[in-house]
Amino acid sequence: MSDRKPLMPKATAVWLVSNTALTFEQIAAFCGLHVLEVKGIADGDVAQGIKGLDPVTSNQLTREEIERAEKNPDHVLRLSEMKVDVAQFATGKKSPRYTPLSRRHERPNAVLWLLRNHPEIKDSQIMRLVGTTKTTIAQVRDRSHWNSPNLVPQDPVTLGLCSQIDLDAEVKKGARRVERERKENDRDLPKGGTLLPAEETTEAPRHQTAEILTTKEEAPREESEKEEAARVFAKLKQLKSAEAETVDEE
Repeated sequence: MSDRKPLMPKATAVWLVSNTALTFEQIAAFCGLHVLEVKGIADGDVAQGIKGLDPVTSNQLTREEIERAEKNPDHVLRLSEMKVDVAQFATGKKSPRYTPLSRRHERPNAVLWLLRNHPEIKDSQIMRLVGTTKTTIAQVRDRSHWNSPNLVPQDPVTLGLCSQIDLDAEVKKGARRVERERKENDRDLPKGGTLLPAEETTEAPRHQTAEILTTKEEAPREESEKEEAARVFAKLKQLKSAEAETVDEE
């Protein structure tokens, strides 16, 4: 069975149900519908309000093909060959984006919006989105554009310069590129030594502090002359007091 289907399959099915003696299976296979859906069309439960489309007048079927299928329930309907060749356009490479004249003066505003809100996007991506030039992007970036004082950041989607789908695609592409470059930079950086556990880094200063305190306590402090004289005087006074108590006891 061919993969080609008729134009407006439901409308074609409505016409075939009403004007031919084809089986539901034949109509379903030709129109790409389910058999129950074709049965629902015959019962009036499906495709209400849809006007039937004659596939004969639209050159999609021949009268002979329909008659052959009506006589043989196992016959599979086939679309008629197109008499007009439809030109096929290559979709791999997009043509340059056309911007209406009424919108071209809005390009610098869109460029400024993209530079501020999506720095991950490259200049070539901005050029594809809004149809501008690299020179204009550079002038908007360094504020050397002739209309810089009057530029206002505006979303290129709302300006009609690009679609939201195209903008999202470029943003995702820029984000992936930035992430890839970040990983490459992290891989190229030299790895440092392994960090010591917190217990080791905190215990060492404590031991050193205890040793310093012990050393300070053990080291004798030098007395000044006044302190030495006061200590000697106190010692003599203590001795005299002891002698006086001894005399009193005797």
